[in-house]
Amino acid sequence: MKSVFFILILTSLSPLAGYIGPGAGFAFLSSFLVIFIAFFMAFFSLLLWPFRLIRRAVRGRKAYGRSRIERLVILGLDGLEPTLTEKLMAEGKLPNLSRLKKEGLYSRLNTTIPAISPVAWSSFMTGTEPSKHNIFDFLDRDPRTYLPGLSSARIRSPKRSLAWGKYLIPLSRPRVEGLRRSIPFWNILGRHGIFSTVLRVPITFPPEKFNGHLFSGMCVPDLKGSQGTFTFYTENEARAGEREGGVVVIVKRAGNRISTSISGPENSLLKKPDELNLPLEIEIETDGKKGAWIRLPDKRFFLEEKKFSPWTEVTFKPGLGMKIHAICRFYIRSVSPRFEMYLTPLNMDPAKPALPISHPFIYSVYLAKLLGKFITLGEANDTWALNEGALDDRSFIELAYLNHAEWEARFWNAFKKTRRGMLAVVFETTDSMQHMFFRYLEKNHPANRATPGPGEARIIEDLYVKMDDLVGRVLAQLEGRSLLLVMSDHGFKPFRRGVNINSWLYRNGYLSLKEGVSSSGEWFKDVDWEKTRAYAIGLAGLYLNIRGREAKGIVAPGDEASALKAELVSKIGGLIDPEKNSVAVSRVYDCAEIYSGPYRENGPDLVIGYNIGYRASWDGVKGKVDGRIFTDNDRAWSGDHCIDPALVPGVFFSSAKSRSGGRSMSIMDIAPTALELFGIEPPGHMDGKSFASDLSLFPENGHGGKIKEKGKGKRDGR
Repeated sequence: MKSVFFILILTSLSPLAGYIGPGAGFAFLSSFLVIFIAFFMAFFSLLLWPFRLIRRAVRGRKAYGRSRIERLVILGLDGLEPTLTEKLMAEGKLPNLSRLKKEGLYSRLNTTIPAISPVAWSSFMTGTEPSKHNIFDFLDRDPRTYLPGLSSARIRSPKRSLAWGKYLIPLSRPRVEGLRRSIPFWNILGRHGIFSTVLRVPITFPPEKFNGHLFSGMCVPDLKGSQGTFTFYTENEARAGEREGGVVVIVKRAGNRISTSISGPENSLLKKPDELNLPLEIEIETDGKKGAWIRLPDKRFFLEEKKFSPWTEVTFKPGLGMKIHAICRFYIRSVSPRFEMYLTPLNMDPAKPALPISHPFIYSVYLAKLLGKFITLGEANDTWALNEGALDDRSFIELAYLNHAEWEARFWNAFKKTRRGMLAVVFETTDSMQHMFFRYLEKNHPANRATPGPGEARIIEDLYVKMDDLVGRVLAQLEGRSLLLVMSDHGFKPFRRGVNINSWLYRNGYLSLKEGVSSSGEWFKDVDWEKTRAYAIGLAGLYLNIRGREAKGIVAPGDEASALKAELVSKIGGLIDPEKNSVAVSRVYDCAEIYSGPYRENGPDLVIGYNIGYRASWDGVKGKVDGRIFTDNDRAWSGDHCIDPALVPGVFFSSAKSRSGGRSMSIMDIAPTALELFGIEPPGHMDGKSFASDLSLFPENGHGGKIKEKGKGKRDGR
């Protein structure tokens, strides 16, 4: 969800303001101190490199002596849907995945409860259910305030600072705290001498130290501290105002010139923090070529209409000689009759990151120097820009594939350099493209009325074909005792109708509004907590207002809470949408029955399992309460997976066959399997069950588990 984002680093806001303001900034960290530390670390690493190489070689001989494989490659295709995959394989359109299925193993992969990306990928890396890794949704809630926060990380202010004139200078480091618990399996591999490279796996921010390289994925913020705040410049005054996931800036033309600015992070060096801004001058070309000259304080370039600029570095100067570096892309939608231009969120510059986004710190710098600038934002593909009309279908697709090409470049770099050990990468292209274009798979989808487009069902098909081609290129270069796993964290279904569980609770007497109020603002603004027994936050969670746990709880723990849960399970499970005469909620899960880990008290009391076609409504996710329970989803975001997990399993392919013909597998099984493949016994806290012993690896010809294209040699010349 693009509307979720980080708490400020060097300034304090109320939890509400820190959450709902898509432009709320986090102060810079790219001070001279951070840059000095970065270069010191780089120099120190170079000095230690020969010793590390020798140590790794010695440890490696021992570690790989127990291993059944030399290299494990895990290709994560976020959200790949099994029914679509199976249909396209049957039609002969996915030849490489079909070959994996025929010569290796294919199965549907059970996902987590709930079926939400940060939850599922956390279970993938730790081998545990949510109450052991502490991630239950994109959002969690503060029981003291009933307000939401990002579930995966907190960024906290330095404890000490020095007042000097108008400045407030930090004397200690801000604290970046990851909230995911348990141990990723690559950390355990590293302890046993097995090196890993991990690229863009969700919920790896902030990066943790281990024996390997890691570039963080989902939940890395932009320079403003958000999960992605775009800017849309337009002469159309009817579009004035802040949009979800972005900001609209009304501009005026003087002749062929426009003077405006780029909004940057909040300057929390100041005692009275103020937003940093960068002057932006636009000169519209009048000599026939459609486009405009973009002028920044340190550069000027021409940009054609309907073309994305390359990554452009922008620098903000908060004072005291410090600089904050960002990169962004510009896109001119039109120069006439009205000028309109889209600006991507301000990404942290990977060559000069304001926060640690990789391990080691210099890994992102190395990649940027080697491969050029690339997107660092965790929620990379700007779905809200398409939802809000700042981008159209064509430009969104173009930008998504530009991002994907950058991810591929980093993957292939790691593929060539990680000759032994484990390589895991997650491509989010499959997830974001399906979120936005599932509407074209159904002629009568409500989104097609409000967001007319070409109606190209082939957008999704082309996406799957492109991913199949990627799989084929990996298979063509898989060598020796290497094993390839291709997987998704969940599947995908259409999202036609929204369900506001908070409105249902209100209409059925479980949630109360203040006297004289019939609807609330965002984040339960007018809820009367002293008369409320239950409330919903996030995409699937329902909480009881428990006495002693919530600040104004009224439900007694124990028998009263259990009875209330049973009542809600009975009434919400099987909930009927009267307008469509269909079941909207297929199942409600009692978390006391499915969670047993040490963090279960941090999670919801119930998980709502929506039926196919339904999901938590946009208003419901934002804590709005009114009389409307069911609404049409008319946004471009038209596909989803935040429904009953039984309805959205992922996919699993292996280049090695199953001796038993396969079994029911869970996303939690990947971690213990990876460990056993390298000869390491999985720790007892893991809930997943290894299937390593069921895989037929490397028979006498030495190439078991490897699929080569017919007619190809050991290498295919790529």
